[in-house]
Amino acid sequence: MDREAAVDRVDALVETVAGEEMPVPVREIWVYGDVALGLDPVERLDVYLTKDILMRGDDADRAGEFEREYGVKGVGRTVRASWADDHPEYLRANDNGHVAPERCLAAHLLDDDEPIHLEVCNAGFEDNVTQRLEGARATETYENVLDPRGVCLWADGERSDDAFQKLRDGELVFPTLAGALEMLGADEEEAAVAADAVEARREQSEGATVRGDVV
Repeated sequence: MDREAAVDRVDALVETVAGEEMPVPVREIWVYGDVALGLDPVERLDVYLTKDILMRGDDADRAGEFEREYGVKGVGRTVRASWADDHPEYLRANDNGHVAPERCLAAHLLDDDEPIHLEVCNAGFEDNVTQRLEGARATETYENVLDPRGVCLWADGERSDDAFQKLRDGELVFPTLAGALEMLGADEEEAAVAADAVEARREQSEGATVRGDVV
């Protein structure tokens, strides 16, 4: 999508999160990668949501009711029952049949054919960038690295108009991906390999994609 449309799409996404009930509480919204770098067009729009975990659930005793009606386990424990009441069409489960908050968020927020990747985690963007890099270095699974070149647009109910304006104007300045990873502790060779792996993964992605992570 062209740059203006990409920023408008993020703006609409932020408004949706701010104005509607989500399956789980959302604390932060970041964008990273192409749109943060000022590229035009934006090949894929990368969005990061920091969510809260429903530890005890808001209505756990209704889990059986939702499982009987929709065949999905855990509603009321890991996603809000009130949200599921209003949006049963967005209920999504993992391979074990248990409701998956990240998939529910993606279903609510994205259309299947949009070139958008959604990362969902209980940890903040900056903390997860570090965790993912450390994990990738330890296991040499560099395709799992999270691009650290991001900007926070919304946090704890507050929208950053300044960040949005800088995003629209292309004023944000970042190093190359490899350079950013070196700044976080990767050596030069590791950073180059990781950058290539991340780019290869992105090039193979089509339509809306989502990844859930717990740190």
